[in-house]
Amino acid sequence: MSGLLNWCLRLGPTNPICTRLVSTGSRREFHLLIRIIYLLILMAVLFIALVGDAGTLRAMAQRGSQAFTVLSFGQLTLICLLTPVFMAGAISQESNPNTWDILLTTPLNALQIVLGNLLGRIFFIVTLLAASLPILLVTQFFGGVPGSAIFSAMLVSAGTAFLVATLAILLSVSRSVGRRAVFVFYICVVFYLVGTWVLDLQLRAPISPGDAAMGTTFMTPMNPFLVLESVLYSNSYMPRVQSGSWLLERIWFGRPMLAFGMLSVVIGCLLVVVSTVKVRRLGTRDAGRSRSMWPFGTAAHRGPTARAPRKVGQNPIAWWEYEGRGRSRGAVIGRWSFFAGGLLAALVVLGLFLNGSISATLFRSILLGLLSVETVVVLLTALNLSATAVSREREDGTLDLILTTPIQPGPYLAGKLRGLIQNLFPMMLVPVLTLALTALMVVIRPFGIVTELQSMVGTNQVTLPVVLPESAIVFPLVFVGCTAMCVMIGLQWSLRSRSTIGSISSALSVVLVILLVVGFCSISAGDGIEVVGGLLATISPINLLLAAVQPGEFLRASFAQDANPGAVRVAFLVGGFLSAAAYLTVVYFMHGALKKSFMVTVRRLAGIN
Repeated sequence: MSGLLNWCLRLGPTNPICTRLVSTGSRREFHLLIRIIYLLILMAVLFIALVGDAGTLRAMAQRGSQAFTVLSFGQLTLICLLTPVFMAGAISQESNPNTWDILLTTPLNALQIVLGNLLGRIFFIVTLLAASLPILLVTQFFGGVPGSAIFSAMLVSAGTAFLVATLAILLSVSRSVGRRAVFVFYICVVFYLVGTWVLDLQLRAPISPGDAAMGTTFMTPMNPFLVLESVLYSNSYMPRVQSGSWLLERIWFGRPMLAFGMLSVVIGCLLVVVSTVKVRRLGTRDAGRSRSMWPFGTAAHRGPTARAPRKVGQNPIAWWEYEGRGRSRGAVIGRWSFFAGGLLAALVVLGLFLNGSISATLFRSILLGLLSVETVVVLLTALNLSATAVSREREDGTLDLILTTPIQPGPYLAGKLRGLIQNLFPMMLVPVLTLALTALMVVIRPFGIVTELQSMVGTNQVTLPVVLPESAIVFPLVFVGCTAMCVMIGLQWSLRSRSTIGSISSALSVVLVILLVVGFCSISAGDGIEVVGGLLATISPINLLLAAVQPGEFLRASFAQDANPGAVRVAFLVGGFLSAAAYLTVVYFMHGALKKSFMVTVRRLAGIN
């Protein structure tokens, strides 16, 4: 009996991997900083959401309910974004320093290794949820927020964290070198959440004929944001009761939160089982084996071939980033596949709208989802490439060789920035061209198609285009500036971090905090401040897209009664130029600061690989 009890305790509470991660991770300043920033973001969002005129108890209750809704969706977003940060090095961190074989020789079995990493790292997500509970309870003081809604939001976030954590464990186990695991994971999560959301919009139908409330769909329990919407917006997005049907169907459509919880537990347990099966194979893989095999052998065995000399240019670092690393087969195929697929999707959506196959409202939703996914993918790719640009050279020893050349820190960093932007250029063209084609359609109105919609904004009915045409001018400027800032932040952490996983996690955390803070502030300003809300709506590429495609919703105060629509559109145009200038200014000063501290940082981390 004692042996069985000891074996069960080794799966969790007394698991040495779990206790090591909790005891050592709790003392790290990086984890403490994440917890502080997480709580500061929630408190700032709560404060901004509660600011306003609340002269009556009913108005206070309404503001408290709105603040809780914003906090709930914001917390769920942060959980989806921060969980990979804690889970990034789950098992691949053990394999990078060649300690995986030693770990496999311990008395721990495969299940104990997987659960130890899972529970030890998800502990930090649980502490974040527990720390945010008092902030959510504060909204009850204003009324309008039932206690069941608070705990429902917490359970949805907890189920999402468990599912995301088990998926990250499987991703880490499946890769012999997990440097890009965070990037791949983020891409999968973004595509999944946006894809299920778009499908749900297409499948929605009134709960009954003539009713304005929509019923839940088959996709609702498969997306935590849709589950949370069914809980918080139960008057407009109601569970669909399936009378006389199977029990599973009644639960799936009638109780989406219960279905999501069951789905999270079942899928999470299956992922743990698969990870347990795969964990023993990780130690026997040959991580250094090249996979770029040609039909008749590798390029090294095909004999010498003559080629024309390549023009390097004024900055050899920029040439090496673009021609050396950026011209690999996988990188070229990935970039141009993204370009072709994104452009084809844009043409298909525009063609369906011109043919009248889809309505203007559905066109807006699909276009917004398409542009948002493409923008987020480009920004994540920029972070992934830049966060490994310097740390990768330190690990393979090429940085020491580069430092023996006459290249100075300033041209080195400028070359990295330029080469990475050139690599990303085909991918950056996709959302820019998509938005430009849509704006051109709004301006010229081919075939006499109606490109405007009548929308109720407050008590005022306004006519707004499906897309603000001026966004095609300001979006490329803000997008390029934000991408350059992400590259500089990635280079900064790549220079300062000891490993590629640490640099990717740190750069992602910094960029997410910046974009989330300015994003929430921009949304609040657009909802409550006239004209100036249009100026602040361009502060980030995502907010710019939201305001451009859904101006009546995200620039509500500017298009309300007695507001001047022309003034807010001019402010929107001016704000784009100011935001782009602000991003480029940040890039300039970051380049100067990194140039000054480059040699000191490199010498401090010399010999670490």
